[in-house]
Amino acid sequence: MKLSDAVAGLEHQNVGYKKMCPSFSTIWQYKMPMGKIRLTCLLLILVCTGCSHRQTVTARYPFWGEAVYLNVPGSDARRSLQLLVPKSTDPVKGCLLIVHGMNEHIGRYGNVARHFADRFIVAGIDLTAHGMSNPVLAKAHESIVNGAAGYDAGNAFLEQAQLGDLQPMREDLKLALEYLSAHCNRPSDHTPLPIFILSHSLGSLVASSYLLQTKQEPLTARIKGVIFSGPAFSVTEVPGWRGWFQNPVVRFTFHTHEHFLNPHDEPIPVMLFNQFVALITVPLQDGLIELLSLPGFRQLFSPTAPPWVKEYLTDSEEEKALLGKDKYMIKRTIMRYVLGVEREIIDFRSNMDQFDSPYLLIYSENDPITPAWGSTDFATATRHKHAHNRVVLLAGNQYHEQLFSAQPLREQILNIIDDWLQERLNNPCSKQICAGAEGRVSDPGSMDGFELTIHGTGKAVVANTRRRAYLFTLRHRPIGRYFTFFCRRGSRRRAAQCL
Repeated sequence: MKLSDAVAGLEHQNVGYKKMCPSFSTIWQYKMPMGKIRLTCLLLILVCTGCSHRQTVTARYPFWGEAVYLNVPGSDARRSLQLLVPKSTDPVKGCLLIVHGMNEHIGRYGNVARHFADRFIVAGIDLTAHGMSNPVLAKAHESIVNGAAGYDAGNAFLEQAQLGDLQPMREDLKLALEYLSAHCNRPSDHTPLPIFILSHSLGSLVASSYLLQTKQEPLTARIKGVIFSGPAFSVTEVPGWRGWFQNPVVRFTFHTHEHFLNPHDEPIPVMLFNQFVALITVPLQDGLIELLSLPGFRQLFSPTAPPWVKEYLTDSEEEKALLGKDKYMIKRTIMRYVLGVEREIIDFRSNMDQFDSPYLLIYSENDPITPAWGSTDFATATRHKHAHNRVVLLAGNQYHEQLFSAQPLREQILNIIDDWLQERLNNPCSKQICAGAEGRVSDPGSMDGFELTIHGTGKAVVANTRRRAYLFTLRHRPIGRYFTFFCRRGSRRRAAQCL
């Protein structure tokens, strides 16, 4: 074949190729309207954003106890529970149920469970859409066990679509308590043992709202106390410069939902204004959030956990490294779930003065994820309900996960929990008046029995309401870098003398 014939053939093929696959410049010659081009680009960006959140699981789920699967009544779903029994049954004093927080899982609590497992039967449950109770994450674990190198669990967050409120989680808690109640007996004579709940963040809201709603049930009578760690009794306040833009929006949505069809004790003009604003804006907010939570939109508009959250979870470098590697943590949240949590906080706060179960409350003064004003409001409303109620404030501390703090603070917190559990075991009264608990129940206007853990010497600020703080001069008892105070007497008007 001649060279000229070959060149002619190539040109002929190129012409045919151009007809089938026109170049970008040829497409541009069609002169698509600029508005359509911008809309197309925006849609492409949204689609790419929604498809870019891959979460590849490469390790097995961290089981720390015997795996137990509880069937959900009226459904094919199961809830995953772990159970850790002491090696020797002689020293068993009771049972402890651990309830995790939002978007995490119970597998993280292995060290916490083992700390109590020498004298308690310890159980932990993965709540709806979390951990091994999430079908996507359960499938990921199964795939890794069967030899797969990895499994994409990026869609695990979609299981949150069923969470318009926390009722499914309260049902999970009930399932776990029923199972634990049936198995929490002294081995020698099968005497029922007391049950305690150790809860964190959203788990604290689930546990407290469950106890508040089921006061009269026999199952609730088995529960002799609950530990709240960084409880979700308030909405997140974004720290730093980001908060300048986001916090006003968060406060506005919380304020309007709090007032919607719920008049407060305030001057009539203010009440009318709040009701008017709420009646206009709340349906619009709820409608928009419900729209963004529908199939087809939730994949695009479900936000990821912002980078600043990692900075406020823990001060332990070891825990930070584990969090970075943990692919069973859910990274995205459906907007309907977020709104449901906000509504649950508002509902609980409106009824929290009726909470009368004995508790140990532990929270950080500068925690932006569950700000301290929620815990101080709760303590002010309920501290006097039971003589064994204790409040531990980590003053100056900004970290949300107190149980995962760096040493020595972690050990100190666990020791405080040990002491409180022992106090409840020694005197397991459940009524408001607790015999033998240093005389009487605290007057709600005083600071009797208000226990603090603070960083510093000499003085401590005790926040008694959301907007006001009262300064007390304290005598301190050192525990390492931190100090624990037990205020026996005092009021808002005079200094509290503490041991």
